Amino acid sequence: MQVDLNADLGEGAGNDEALLQLVSSANIACGWHAGDAKTMRECVRWALAGGVAVGAHPSFPDRENFGRSAMQLPPEEIVANMLYQIGALDAIVRAEGGRLAHVKPHGMLYNQAVKEPELAAALCEAVRLFDPSLRFFGLAGSGMIEAARQAGLTPVEEVFADRGYMPDGSLVPRGRPGALIEDEEEALAQTLSLVRDRRVTAIDGSSVPVNAQSVCLHGDGAHALAFARRIRQRLDAEGIAVRPVAGGAR
Repeated sequence: MQVDLNADLGEGAGNDEALLQLVSSANIACGWHAGDAKTMRECVRWALAGGVAVGAHPSFPDRENFGRSAMQLPPEEIVANMLYQIGALDAIVRAEGGRLAHVKPHGMLYNQAVKEPELAAALCEAVRLFDPSLRFFGLAGSGMIEAARQAGLTPVEEVFADRGYMPDGSLVPRGRPGALIEDEEEALAQTLSLVRDRRVTAIDGSSVPVNAQSVCLHGDGAHALAFARRIRQRLDAEGIAVRPVAGGAR
């Protein structure tokens, strides 16, 4: 049994190099919600040196609110914004001798795409136009996954170690009770259930089937690095290999 571990990096948390020792895929901020060219280049170098698959982590143009503000933009603007951000990171990756492996939208861009088919389609169209061989990370079982298939992309179904789930398989919205799992043992138990049993317990107690191809570890919490180490140790102890999604490493 194996699973991909991914983390969102280049967001100013100060632990990027250490997290890259624990994950198999890195989603690097492209400057619109966090990060800058120097940070992007550092993260790319560390990732490539460690054999970690490099992905772009584009956002709404919302640096003031860390990409967490809802926006309604026309599809053509979404496509242009995505191409701009993916292209910036891709240039750095190529200059460092690597190749981009995937794209994972950030924050509200991701969350809205889960529920807005037109937005999901625009995101996938941008990735298809840029490079149809890039994998597209989206919430497991959501409309993002179907949009990627419709665009001819290879989707990666993502789950979250420390986020609560609704009975329909969506994430509990931030700000609502149960949105974040603060207890490490509970988050570890949820991770094992997601990976080993392909199920998650929703906030109403129901058991929801989930296809967990990649587990997201948030890198910006107070104890993010220590928690990432515990998850990696637990997976190793369970005999679950941590590797990029098949073909994801470039």
